[in-house]
Amino acid sequence: MHFYFVRHLTKFLYTRSVSESTMEVRMHPRSDSNQRCLSFTLSVSPRCRVFTYRDHLGNNIHHFDIPGRHAQLVIVAEAVLEHQPLAAIPGSLGAEAWQELDALVAEGDYWEMLLPSEFAKPTPALLALAKELEVVRRDDPLRLLHEINSRLYDSFSYEKKSTHVDSPIEEALRTRRGVCQDFAHIMIALVRNVGIPCRYVSGYLYHGSEDHDRSTSSATHAWVEAFLPALGWVGFDPTNALVARDRHVRTALGRDYADVPPTRGLFRGRADSELYVAVQVTASDAAPDLERELPIPEDWSMLVEKAQAPPPPAEPLLQIQQSQQQ
Repeated sequence: MHFYFVRHLTKFLYTRSVSESTMEVRMHPRSDSNQRCLSFTLSVSPRCRVFTYRDHLGNNIHHFDIPGRHAQLVIVAEAVLEHQPLAAIPGSLGAEAWQELDALVAEGDYWEMLLPSEFAKPTPALLALAKELEVVRRDDPLRLLHEINSRLYDSFSYEKKSTHVDSPIEEALRTRRGVCQDFAHIMIALVRNVGIPCRYVSGYLYHGSEDHDRSTSSATHAWVEAFLPALGWVGFDPTNALVARDRHVRTALGRDYADVPPTRGLFRGRADSELYVAVQVTASDAAPDLERELPIPEDWSMLVEKAQAPPPPAEPLLQIQQSQQQ
C-alpha cells in the first residue's frame, strides 16, 4: 500500500484588473478502482464561495465565481490518497476475446467511448498512422493495445510546449512530437477505430528516483483506459510506454481533454492572461496524519500565502459610483 500527497498550483495573471472570473476546477482525485482520496482541500484567492458536484462519470467538479476586481487568480489544490496494488495485466487474452468484447459492447452502454470526439477523431493523418502501425483487428485486443502503446512511444518524441491544449492531433502527427495529451488522443482515436471502447484519463504521475519517465514531474499527466473482457477498464500510458499502475493518480475521466481540463473558465474585462502551473507528488509507505499541515515548497511560498490571505476590504459603494461617473 502506498500513500500519495498531491499539490497542484494554478495561477492566472492578468495584464490589467478584470471585473469577474468564473471557473470550473477538476483537481479532486477520484475514489474508485485501486485508489481512495482521504482528504482534499481547495484554496482560492481572491477568497470566494466554492461549490461542488459530480458529473455522470463520477468526476468531482468544483466551481466558483469571483465578482470583484482582481489582477490575479490563484488556485491551490491539496490531496492525500491511499493506493492499493493492482493485479498484474497479462500480455494477451486469446483469439476469442474479440467476440467476447463485441458481445459486451452490444449489451453495455459504451457508445460514448467509441464515437469520435473533439480531439480524438479518425483524420486522414491518423488513418495513415493506423496503416503504418498495422492497427487492425488481429491477434487479440489486449495484445494489440500493448503493441500500440509501445509503438507510439517509439514513433513519437516527448517535447514540452510543442503543442497547446487546443492543438488538433494533426499537429503532433505531422511533427511526430508532442506531450502526454497528444499521445493519449492519438491512442484513443486508433483504439476506437477498431471497435474498442477507450477513454481519456487526467491526473498525476508519481516520479520516483528509479523511474525513467519522459513526462515531466511538475505538470499534470494524461493517459487512456480501454475496456476489455474479463479485465474491465485497463490503463495504458503511451507517453512512457507503461501500463497504468499504482504510480498513476486518476482525477477525471472523459471522452478526451475537452471533457476534463483541470481548469475551465472565463473572465470579464479587457486583458490578456498568463498561466503558471506547478505540480508536486510525493509518496510514503506510512499512513499519513491527516491533521498535520504539509510543508509548503519554497518556490510556492509566496503564491500559497497570497491564496490563503484574507481578501482586501471592499471599496465603499459611494466611492465605486463616483469612480464610475468620472
